[in-house]
Amino acid sequence: MLCMEKPPVLYFVVPCYNEEEALPLTAPVFLDKLTALQGRIAPESRILMVDDGSKDSTWEIIKGLHNNDERVSGMRLSRNRGHQNALTAGLMWARERCDVTVSIDADLQDDIDAVDAMLDKYAEGCGIVCGVRASRATDTFLKRTTARGYYAMMRLFGSDLIYDHADYRLMDAAALEALSHYHGDDLFLRGLVNRLGCRVGVVTYDRRAREAGESKYTLKKMVRLAVRGMECGALKPSALPRSLDPFVAEVLHV
Repeated sequence: MLCMEKPPVLYFVVPCYNEEEALPLTAPVFLDKLTALQGRIAPESRILMVDDGSKDSTWEIIKGLHNNDERVSGMRLSRNRGHQNALTAGLMWARERCDVTVSIDADLQDDIDAVDAMLDKYAEGCGIVCGVRASRATDTFLKRTTARGYYAMMRLFGSDLIYDHADYRLMDAAALEALSHYHGDDLFLRGLVNRLGCRVGVVTYDRRAREAGESKYTLKKMVRLAVRGMECGALKPSALPRSLDPFVAEVLHV
């Protein structure tokens, strides 16, 4: 068991793209979770919502949440850059302000209560804890079939992926520092998990139905992600950490 003198500062990093329907439903759940974790995490813990150039009222909703509760921070990108870029921008900004991050999508299909088990793994010495789906029972037959094919193809091309893990994960300061030395756009984050030199743990959970809105991962985006995954294997870390994303247009923080 890793001995921690004081509770860690935790930041939820939440990429958001056209989430005006979901955020009013899921934002209270995020805030309730911060409250429920009191004692296990520091009072300075926050929810960082990253608006990836949304075309709807997502940013206005984030600003309203921030004005109502200082535990909500916001980051707005100047244009839509894609899920992985938005998530990376949020992680890189948060890494200088917290001890651990938990990346999770705004729709909360990933069970936020699995964070408790992630913190247990972190306390045991895991620098990265990956949320892994217990089953794909909520998926359509087509989705399940394409997912299996996707992982098989990625492993064929040498990508060291954790099966049924997407981007729901805890990362500590050392993992975030290691990640910062990988440069370039559209980093395939789940393909880097096992290359950052950290002890990796796994927590399983049941994936829920989406609260509102539609999935942003179209077939075209999934194909693009697969291509980036194949390219990821050739990436080498740089001596210098990456700077803040130049497409960050505005940040709300207390």
